[in-house]
Amino acid sequence: MLDTEPDFSDRIFSDFDFSSGAVAAVSGGSDSTTLLFLLKDHLDRTQSAAKLLAVTIDHGLRPGSAAEARAVAQLCAERGIVHRTLTWSGRKPSTGLPAAAREARYRLLAEAAEAEGIRLILTGHTADDQAETVLMRQARDEGTGAEDARDGGRGLAGMAPATLYDWRVWIARPLLGTRRAVLREMLKRRGIGWIEDPTNVDLRFERPRVRASLAGDGGERRFEAAIARTRQAAAEREALGRRAAMQIGAFASQPSPGLIRLDRAFAASDDREGATYALRMLLATVGGVSFLADEARSRALFERLRSGPLCATLSRTVVDARRTGIFLYREARNLPAAAPAVDGMLWDGRRRITLSDRSGGLVIAPFGSRAAKRVAEGGVPANLRRMALAAEPALWRGGECLDFAGGDALPPPIPIVPAVAPFARFLPSFDLKPAAVVAALIGAPPLPPLPFPSHDRGGAWAKA
Repeated sequence: MLDTEPDFSDRIFSDFDFSSGAVAAVSGGSDSTTLLFLLKDHLDRTQSAAKLLAVTIDHGLRPGSAAEARAVAQLCAERGIVHRTLTWSGRKPSTGLPAAAREARYRLLAEAAEAEGIRLILTGHTADDQAETVLMRQARDEGTGAEDARDGGRGLAGMAPATLYDWRVWIARPLLGTRRAVLREMLKRRGIGWIEDPTNVDLRFERPRVRASLAGDGGERRFEAAIARTRQAAAEREALGRRAAMQIGAFASQPSPGLIRLDRAFAASDDREGATYALRMLLATVGGVSFLADEARSRALFERLRSGPLCATLSRTVVDARRTGIFLYREARNLPAAAPAVDGMLWDGRRRITLSDRSGGLVIAPFGSRAAKRVAEGGVPANLRRMALAAEPALWRGGECLDFAGGDALPPPIPIVPAVAPFARFLPSFDLKPAAVVAALIGAPPLPPLPFPSHDRGGAWAKA
């Protein structure tokens, strides 16, 4: 027997923080349309003053996309819901189009939310989407003969209940524990139609093929197995993240800008798996890389650290293990060339820059080895400190260095703040513990609070 809709919406939304309102991402499909109406009903009953903005992203990739956006706008107008259509304009890439479209979608949603002072975006991803995602990732792993070496199987956790975008706006998925058939039944009872995206049944694409397989013989069994696998993987990922966070908190420090020091005891840790995971995060953060360092290579590097001194490079990070500690800093190769400073830019994947209205004409470039030599020495080996500082960003005007990222001469309107590189764009709620510890280590801004107290949102997986 299906839940009544008020009970259902109260169960999935009751502990959300809607104090700033909510943006509902609505494509016009059944899942996002149901999300919108469930959310509207819930807010009308419980928080009638809360802002609700429906946003449709027109990627401009199909001839009928503009008409679909207009249909969503009309549906919202009939029900008194504020709606906005945002278009992904400009040239589209010839390769990597799905990833680029995803980045554009979340960027536009975040801009719409921030324009209204809203800190929460909701999407209509369902349990069916989750199962499809896990099965696709599992198929890729099986195709290589092992779990993705770079990812270490983390992707089998599927989509997180919440993801922090750009370290500033939460994207939540309250329907991850709900079957699509349940949502469509709700729409049918209300007499509400939805738009069918033709690409969802185009078997030239991977997801429609997986979706078709779940609708065939044995599909329900495969669905249940996929959901069980993603729950297990999510729990394992969170547990490993907590262990990695403990390793970083116990052994890591930042004695100088751009330089991370690990106690020698780190290499002797009994928790090799947790320590290797911590090392992967630190390597990516120091190197400004958006993916964690390759798991197999990181594991081999950790074993070498247990053997004694070494100097190696991985994920654009130099690892210099000495008697006094294990030091990590950005290698000098392939640093960004000097370029005009742009407000909000993420420099080298490692630093965010905020400019004031009076900061025109600034150029950002690496501090450089010559400038680093003039900085007072600290409590670490001088050559390590200089090499780390040389790779840090500095602001220049007319050939004069105003200050570098670790200095104190920059005026407040021009901060250059650290970023946790592997999570700078997307931070799944699975990884909150280690991300928060790394942020505190390098002086990055603290994480904004989750939009709900607990992110174990799935509960029992509803069935049609």
